Amino acid sequence: MDNKQQLNAFLDAVKPTQTFWALQDKKSEDWVVLDSLQFEETDVMPLWSSKALAEAHCVDEWADYIASEITLADWFEYWVDDLLADHVVIGINWGDESGDAEVDLAELTQSLTEIEAL
Repeated sequence: MDNKQQLNAFLDAVKPTQTFWALQDKKSEDWVVLDSLQFEETDVMPLWSSKALAEAHCVDEWADYIASEITLADWFEYWVDDLLADHVVIGINWGDESGDAEVDLAELTQSLTEIEAL
């Protein structure tokens, strides 16, 4: 599956719930952000379309993390500007059978506006 197909599958899964998931440290409340696999000197924040997909990664180096829900409304209000300022790309459903797709934050955010239920 290419990045566009993975993004579309992610959006299809997020649309009914208007939520997606990221990993957050239980103690510090920091979020998982790591080096991009595709872009040099770029950070990537992995997001998952379901709690189960996110929780599957709460092992090994992320054993102290929990799957935390992010609503679309919160994404637009609190996340986008900070992530844009930090030049972060987004990992879509990392670790599933389709690979580790990374998409531009602006592309993801535009796509999310198209599925947001107002």
